[in-house]
Order: sequence, then structure tokens, then C-alpha cells
Amino acid sequence: MSHSKTNPGNFFEDFTLGQVIEHATPRTITEGDRALYGAIYPTRFALPSSAEFAASVGLSAHPVEELIGFHVAFGKTVPDVSLNAVANLGYAECRFRLPVVPGDTLRTRSEVIGLKENSNGRTGVVWVRSTATNQRGETALDWARWVMVHKRDAEAPAPETVVPELAAVVEPGALVVPAGLDFTQYDAAAAGEPHRLGDYEVGEKIDHVDGVTLTDAEHMMATRLWQNTAKVHFNTQARPDGKRLVYGGHIISLARALSFNGLANAQLIAAINAGSHVAPAFAGDTVHAWSEVLDKADDLAPGVGALRLRLVATRGRDESMTLRREDKKYAEGVLLDLDYWALVPR
Repeated sequence: MSHSKTNPGNFFEDFTLGQVIEHATPRTITEGDRALYGAIYPTRFALPSSAEFAASVGLSAHPVEELIGFHVAFGKTVPDVSLNAVANLGYAECRFRLPVVPGDTLRTRSEVIGLKENSNGRTGVVWVRSTATNQRGETALDWARWVMVHKRDAEAPAPETVVPELAAVVEPGALVVPAGLDFTQYDAAAAGEPHRLGDYEVGEKIDHVDGVTLTDAEHMMATRLWQNTAKVHFNTQARPDGKRLVYGGHIISLARALSFNGLANAQLIAAINAGSHVAPAFAGDTVHAWSEVLDKADDLAPGVGALRLRLVATRGRDESMTLRREDKKYAEGVLLDLDYWALVPR
């Protein structure tokens, strides 16, 4: 019996600095993606929900949620980058450069920009920069991420350690505002909340109140929707504890959807500055979310400003909204720490 035609995925020693990987299976975005996303996550943001609302702010082609594009583009990278991952560790320098609309076909390529073997000799960290382009060859989004990957052979020699320098934050001047976006006639009643840029203060925290209990069926459906093949999300034999690990992107989308209550006017994600999946999540966990305003940017386009937000997902509700303990380690129950820019009406 031959296994030579099947893909076992790349292990740590298979990656080389500067390696470029063209990922398989371009994916066309459809209205079905919008509908299924809304079935899985309690999202209510007006712009991706209403074609009429989108047109009223200058986007006549109705974009899907930015995270649909992100998950699809990210999913392309999994068979080549993280099929044999222990964990996805973080994100940086993610910029959404073009709205993704139904009919767009996304394909992704990645470049290896860093390698570091772990001290245990059995795993290593791989840094990649990934770029998703549409059918016209335009960049829709790009990002860096780093992932811990198993070694195939613990005796394989360690590569030279190269840790890339990644920006801590995408500067406001580097944010890309969709062409034509204009919030001067913004319909706050349709959006659901009156709070504009000036109503938020740096340092302010917002408890988003609502919670959603995770199920295996929903997170597996979401992961399949994005064609993410990582074994740990589907196969109970892939982890020693026999549990399916909830895909980190599922927690991001769930927390983003929960943030509507208090941030309904954070209509568009412009960039993800940093992200950490702090702890694993499993079916049965109830996810809550809170946000902290980290920074503000004004006058990016007519009527358009931006909020830099820290979105924190927790297992169970933390009304104290505590990110870290006194010893600087993450507080018990923190699942996700995501730093992003959102475009809001001024």
C-alpha cells in the first residue's frame, strides 16, 4: 500500500527561511458564506447585514464581514503551515486592504520569515507572512502569524534561529479605508446604537454582557466552512485528552459578534495589530467578551474615524474585566486577547 500520494503536512524541519508556498484551492466567496456566518455567530453589524446600509455609506458592492475573508484566506494556509501544529500562537500586521464581496475568489501564498526550535527539541515555532489576493490579482488582506509545529524527528538538527521584527501596531496612517466610504450620512438608528468616535474614551472598558456556550457541531461546521483541515479541531485522537480543540478563529468571530452590544458602530475591521490565543477552548465552555479602548484616530475619510480596541474573550463572564494578574500573567479564564482597529462614524 502506497502513501506517497497523500500529504502528511509539513513538520518543523520541512520549513526553510525565505521559502514561498503557493496554497491550494482558491475559494469563491458567496452569499452562502454570509448566511452561514450569521447562522454560526450572533453577528448584527449593519454594514455586512444590509446591502442598503452599505450602499448608504458608499459601498454599493455589499461586503461580507472582514473575518469571512480572513478565515477563508487563513484556512488555505493550514494544510501547508499548521497541519501538524501544536497551537497557533499569534498574529501581527494584519491589514484588510480591500472589502471582500460575493463573487470574489481568494487565493493565498505564504513566505517563511522566521524559525526557532524550542528547547524541548520536539517542536519549533514557524513565522509566516501570508497574502490573499482576489481574482484580479489585487491584495485583499495580508498578515503575519506564528505557529508551534511538531518535529517529525526529534534528532533533526535545529535551524539557525531567526525571529522576525514585527510591528506592535499598524499605525493609523497605514490603515486602508475602502474607496468611497463616507459616514457623513450615517444612519445610527439602523446601526442600532448612537455612540460615535467622540463618545469613547481611551482606557474605557465595555462589558458586552452576552454569552454563548460552545458546541462541537458549530465550531466544526465553521472550521469546515473555511476549509481548515487542522486535525485537532476534528479528530478526538489528535490530542492526548481526547477533546476537539475549538478553532481560534471561531473564538475571534464569536467575540467580535458579541461586541456588537456596546460597539455596534464599529462597522469595519481595518487591521489586526496583534492577537493571542491565550488558552484552549472546548465544547461546553461559555464564552463572554469585553473590550478596552486603546487609541483613537480621526478624519480618515468623510465622517470616518477609527478606534483601536482590545477585544478579550473569556470562559465565563468576568465583570471585573481583568486582563492580567499582578504577576503579569493572563487572568484565569482569558481565551483571546485581540488588538484591532475598527472604522467608526465620527
